[in-house]
Amino acid sequence: MSESESLLALARSCALEAARLAARSSEPERREHDFSPVLAREVKSPADLLLEKVILGQLRPTGIPVLSEEAGRLEGERPGARVFIVDPLDGTANYVRGIGHSAVSIALWEGERPVFGVVCVIPTLELAWGGPGMGATLGGRPMQVSRIEDRSRAILCTGFPARQDLDSPEAPARFFAAVRPYAKVRMLGAASIALLQVARGAADAYAEEEVMLWDVAAGLALVLGAGGRIEFAPGRDPHALRVRADNGRLART
Repeated sequence: MSESESLLALARSCALEAARLAARSSEPERREHDFSPVLAREVKSPADLLLEKVILGQLRPTGIPVLSEEAGRLEGERPGARVFIVDPLDGTANYVRGIGHSAVSIALWEGERPVFGVVCVIPTLELAWGGPGMGATLGGRPMQVSRIEDRSRAILCTGFPARQDLDSPEAPARFFAAVRPYAKVRMLGAASIALLQVARGAADAYAEEEVMLWDVAAGLALVLGAGGRIEFAPGRDPHALRVRADNGRLART
C-alpha cells in the first residue's frame, strides 16, 4: 500500500468513527448548541469539539499538519506541503435541529490543490471518497458528475455562509444574478453535502461566497475525482473562499 493509500484509509476510518459517534448521540445531546460570539449566524455545538478530538487524535501521529475548523492550524506547517483539512461537523445547524444531513469532512491537500477528500454523511453513515486521478466512490460504487450542459435545465446548490455579507445593497442583486440561469436552486445546509451531490450527478453545480476552506476541501476533491471542475479564489477572511464547482459541461456565462 502506498503512502497516499495509507493516508486515505486512515482518513476514511477517522471520518466513519466520528460520524458513528455523532449518529449515536441522544437527541438531547444533539440539540445542545449556541451561536458564535464572533459570527452571529454561526451555530456551535459541543459535538464539534468532541468529533474534532476523535479525528485529531488519529491524524496527529502522521506528522502531517492539520487545519481544522475548531483548533485552527496545528504545528508543522510548511508552504506548499501536505496538510489535512478537517471539518469535524459540517452542517452543525442541521445536526442540532434535525433538519437534514450533516457530515464529517476530511481532506488531504498539497499546496493549493486537493489530493483526496473523504465525506461521511450523518446519520446515514454513507462514506464517499476520491480525488484527482483516483476517481470517486460513494458506498463503494463509482460516482460521476452529470452530463447536463444547459444551465436552464440544471440544479445549483448554494447557501449563505456565516461570513457572507448580506447587508450590502448589492447583495440581493448579486445573488439573484448568480442563481437566475438555473432551473432549480437547493440549499442543503452543508457545503460538503452539496459538493457530494455534484460529484454523484444529483446536482450540476455548486457556488458559495465566503465559505471556509474546511467546509469545501473534501467535497472539491470528490468533484474532481468524479470528473468535474472547480474554481476558487481567496475571500475576505483567512481561509475563506469564493468557490464554484460543476460538472465541467455547463457554460460559465
